[in-house]
Amino acid sequence: MKSKPVLIVILLFAFSNLTGQEINNPLNISGVIPSLTMTANHYPRTEAGIGALMPWANRLWAVTYVAHLSPTGSGTGLYEIDNNLQLKKHPASVVGTYANRLIHTQSMQLAIGPYLIDTLGNVRLIEEFKKHRLAATMTHLTDPQNKLYYLAMEGEFFEVDVHTLEVKQLFQLMDELKEPKGSKPHFKSGFTAHARVVVCNNSYNTQDFNGEWNAGRLAEWDGKGDWKILEETAFTEVWAAGSFGQPIIATGWDKISVIMRVFVNGEWKRYRLPKGSRTFDQTSCTEWMRIREVETERALMDCHGLFYEIGMHTYGNELWAIRPVSSHLRVIPDFCSWRGMLVLGGNQATPMKFGPQDRNPLAGQPQAGLWFGKTDDLWKFGKPTGFGGVWYQTEVKKNEVSDPYLMTGFNKKSIHLYHDSNETVEFTIQTDFMGNGDFQDFHKISVTPEEYVHYEFPDAYSAHWMRLSVNQNCSATAIVIYI
Repeated sequence: MKSKPVLIVILLFAFSNLTGQEINNPLNISGVIPSLTMTANHYPRTEAGIGALMPWANRLWAVTYVAHLSPTGSGTGLYEIDNNLQLKKHPASVVGTYANRLIHTQSMQLAIGPYLIDTLGNVRLIEEFKKHRLAATMTHLTDPQNKLYYLAMEGEFFEVDVHTLEVKQLFQLMDELKEPKGSKPHFKSGFTAHARVVVCNNSYNTQDFNGEWNAGRLAEWDGKGDWKILEETAFTEVWAAGSFGQPIIATGWDKISVIMRVFVNGEWKRYRLPKGSRTFDQTSCTEWMRIREVETERALMDCHGLFYEIGMHTYGNELWAIRPVSSHLRVIPDFCSWRGMLVLGGNQATPMKFGPQDRNPLAGQPQAGLWFGKTDDLWKFGKPTGFGGVWYQTEVKKNEVSDPYLMTGFNKKSIHLYHDSNETVEFTIQTDFMGNGDFQDFHKISVTPEEYVHYEFPDAYSAHWMRLSVNQNCSATAIVIYI
């Protein structure tokens, strides 16, 4: 009889330990913690992506989005995750489409979605933004102490007083950037650096591919004059480093390859990168492919199905530190470092019903999950592979050199060539093996009329960049495949 109380004590102790373990150590499956999934309601059937992640006020904040403001979905909002990995939806949550985040350092507030959050975790809602799809928040050019810029996906460009929450619309960028009539606005990012605001729109569909119009944009504004268009093709991200060379980096694409623009020492440079996957080649299929500092003074760039390591120094007016890390198919609207971990946001299921037809009846409840790991884990993802090039049925002039195309960090490499000339065309491949802009002739390839030629680089060969030229005017194609 005396043994029963002892047994009960032991069982109670074991149960209390088990309960505590469940609370402090939730189920973790290869970096995915199911209890941290953020789901939308079943009606209306919608999208439920994690638009922005940010460590702030001793917790991790996440804002989720529906497809197109509150009429298209319900159940999403602002979430906070504490040190014990417990998820809580904030009572100030509103349903909307939000993917913006920035720290306003002067007032020490986090701008995320339509909310401003102080260092104690107090949340204020900017009421005006309940009816706008927010893509980016940017530092103000003339009054950074008191104001921020906000960019909405439909092209509205606002300034906001961070104290009074007064909102003023400054521009409709669909008009300012002379967008084609009838094109779908899909502004995705913006950043302020070097006394300019740079924004981008990733509109791209069949009409862009066929050359009927060019709806995508990369543009800048100095705070005084008109907006200046830098590119007329789809761009998805703009980011700038705040130290060392302080480059501005913008990423987008056309039918040929990924385009990367880099602002260095007062000059915009242009480069091309491979596409890790063509599944991103449409306005609505890109989400927000971001560039973020995830280790001190080191950044990751997620671009068209490839992760890259990016540095911030720009020696000799060149971006030296860039190399591919891995391939992936995951939709990653945002990522960040938190408590020693790399955290990837997601968009795992997208059922949509805007009218009588359900666009995806094979998808269930809309959901977005997080992945927790460390930066080095990314090297365990798929090896870097890619498809792209410098020309695709492009009118090229004699001795005109192409944009530099990234070569470093990939394995087996081949280039595929043809042209429309009635004469033999000689293609010259030049390579920059140091990454300092010093290109030298590497190989010449003669292609006769109506001939297709491919060249395989030696297994041991690699350079940082390659570029091409031809010895006569023609319509040329030069596609590079890395496997």
